[in-house]
Amino acid sequence: MKILCIDGGGIRGVFAVAILQAIENEYKKPIGDLFDMVAGTSTGSIIASSVSIKVEMTSVLKNYKEFGGKIFDRQAKVGLFKSIYSDKYLRRFFHQAFGERSLADVTKPLLIPAVDVTHGRPFVHRSNYGNKDTKDLTIKLWDAVLSSCSAPVYFPPNNINNHYLSIDGGLWANNPSLVCLTEALEYFKVDLKEMKILSIGTGLQKIDFTIQKNKYWGVKQWLPFQLPFMKVTPKLLDLALQLSSESVSYQCQHLLGDNYLRLNKELGEEVPFDDITCMEDLIQLGRVVFDERKEEISSFLNIEPNR
Repeated sequence: MKILCIDGGGIRGVFAVAILQAIENEYKKPIGDLFDMVAGTSTGSIIASSVSIKVEMTSVLKNYKEFGGKIFDRQAKVGLFKSIYSDKYLRRFFHQAFGERSLADVTKPLLIPAVDVTHGRPFVHRSNYGNKDTKDLTIKLWDAVLSSCSAPVYFPPNNINNHYLSIDGGLWANNPSLVCLTEALEYFKVDLKEMKILSIGTGLQKIDFTIQKNKYWGVKQWLPFQLPFMKVTPKLLDLALQLSSESVSYQCQHLLGDNYLRLNKELGEEVPFDDITCMEDLIQLGRVVFDERKEEISSFLNIEPNR
């Protein structure tokens, strides 16, 4: 069973899209035809959902470029009294990308981690492939994606039919590989030896928490302000998401060995998930990663690269 998992990471998702676009161009097949199950968290849920309904990665990349600047247009500088960003353009982006499809309309196995913050528990949106743990297939695909993308402080929680509020799945499964591994074991009854996971990150940041003379740390250290505009940097959130992803990668590599292929790259600096100025550099970096690891990818997919 071949599984595709895509991390969260905000605008850095273009790194993963660029890799998948290069794979489509190389093998002349939709990404969805190459995998039996797909999963994505936060920005990864946008990409995974697009894969599940066979949207070309070129189109996905175009949408990121079109909506990125609009989505990350601040309505608050700090986020003390309202979310830093409105979800207006997120909703518009997702409506355009997924239309009125519900989870019932998606038959390819698709998993989208999110958090039910009203009841304080993690959960997974599942598409229509027969799992009895699936709670509600009437939920629109765009709504499930919005749930997984609603990072606390930065976006408002997503209200699911007035039943509960949902926030970013990255809080517990920023790298959804273990979610898929568990699903493959429990529902599909696939042995670990028969499972292959391609896991794509959104870049490894060099997040600097330098030792300071002031031993009393507060908001200013965890969420630094950029003066004079008091623009807050999501440093602590980025660190938490990166640690979550890399710990899951470590565990999956031990469980699956060579059947777990992780594609990621050191960024050499901090690239906050809302920094739209880095999009082109991240896209180019994704293409570099594909070129560097083309043979590994071909071996994993068990198909010959296009000559």
